[in-house]
Amino acid sequence: PQHVVLYPLVSKSLRNIAAGKDPLEGQRHCCSIAQLHEHYSLGYPDLDELQKNPQPLIFDIEVLKVEAPGSYQQDPWAMTDEEKLQAVPLIHKEGNELYRQGKVQEAAAKYYDAIACLKNLQMKEQPGSPDWIELDQKITPLLLNYCQCKLQCEEYYEVLDHCSSILNKYEDNVKAYFKRGKAHAAVWNVAEAQADFAKVLALDPSLRPVISKELRSLEARLREKDAEDKIRFKGIFSQ
Repeated sequence: PQHVVLYPLVSKSLRNIAAGKDPLEGQRHCCSIAQLHEHYSLGYPDLDELQKNPQPLIFDIEVLKVEAPGSYQQDPWAMTDEEKLQAVPLIHKEGNELYRQGKVQEAAAKYYDAIACLKNLQMKEQPGSPDWIELDQKITPLLLNYCQCKLQCEEYYEVLDHCSSILNKYEDNVKAYFKRGKAHAAVWNVAEAQADFAKVLALDPSLRPVISKELRSLEARLREKDAEDKIRFKGIFSQ
């Protein structure tokens, strides 16, 4: 066995990866020895004990899975910039296939990974520069796909946030208005939903049948809600 002084930090990073977190979460840029002194606790009692009382370690490696050549996919955080750019269309395609299969949560996770790759690249560009804009235009359809998944998962406020961020930059994005309108309708923001649906019609009149259906659905839900409220309030005032 070999004395492994820095293993606690390595183990913490591996545990972060297993939990889907950034492997360097909570660390700052400095040498490993400084990291040891920087952190009073690593968040795991066993690692804190090992850090305080280093001892020889023996590692048992268990093979969990054997993957076919070419099938392994790196996590986005481990990719180079070029690998991120090449991976995005593949991840996008995987997300679309999962969505077609009805695996909405899994599809959302794929879209999120693709967005994360592009956002990481975009952070290295000057905002508003041609390269930044090109990356942003690749992010937008992925974000709209992600919002579609969130609509089906009934996570409406996340849809409102993301669609509004898109519309702050691209005022003529019909899909963003439509998805935001559906989210507004779902959380009873009636005036806002009607305004978004009206904007969709102004930008693309061919969608009138779709918007008419959404408005009829909203009106029917409002009538049901009014009827329920009357019964509820009648019960309160009759006591």
